[in-house]
Amino acid sequence: MSDKTEQLQKVRADKWLWAARFFKTRSIAKNAVEGGKVHLQGKRIKASKDLEVGMLLTIRQGWDEKEICILALAEQRRGAKEAVLLYEETAASIEKRKLHAEQRKALGASNMHTQGKPTTKQRRQIHRIKRDILDE
Repeated sequence: MSDKTEQLQKVRADKWLWAARFFKTRSIAKNAVEGGKVHLQGKRIKASKDLEVGMLLTIRQGWDEKEICILALAEQRRGAKEAVLLYEETAASIEKRKLHAEQRKALGASNMHTQGKPTTKQRRQIHRIKRDILDE
């Protein structure tokens, strides 16, 4: 990391999340924070919240929720190898994500997959069934 990165004492939440490569753009990071997808020690924060080293963040992205500890600060987005050095995911968070991924995979196997869009004949049958139910 550069000397400038190590000299930083505080960085805005949206800037840090973007620099740490959790979100593709800063505006997406800002929207995620404002939408309640990012929590600081269990509480919602604003995009302008100053983050410091040692803080514990919870970030929800899609199905996953990551609990991370901030190790370093950065205002500029750099390569992925440098971005990984900015934070550390907790062991409990990693285990929890793996467990949820396994559960989703198991449930996905039991989901019934359709053949796509119904044919005209199937659509007419569906309409007949719906009409019969409503007429009762």
